[in-house]
Amino acid sequence: MKNYHKAKQTIKVTVGESVRIIRELQELSQNQIATMTGIPQSTISAIENNRVNLGVERAKVLAKALQCHPAVLVFPGWDISEAA
Repeated sequence: MKNYHKAKQTIKVTVGESVRIIRELQELSQNQIATMTGIPQSTISAIENNRVNLGVERAKVLAKALQCHPAVLVFPGWDISEAA
């Protein structure tokens, strides 16, 4: 990894913001995600606005619909170098 340069994090995002960002990058509406996951649109909105905790099971369901790993949603600002 000699040619690897870690990108600088310019902003911190919350769990809800990470869900919203990934959903919007895929050009999906909250209603579309609700249909895909069975999670009510109102709950998705509450998650994105940090009024409801995402939780492990919802993270798994949303991650499958958003085609990403659940950790991307649950730990948006995790730095592996600081985890040890």
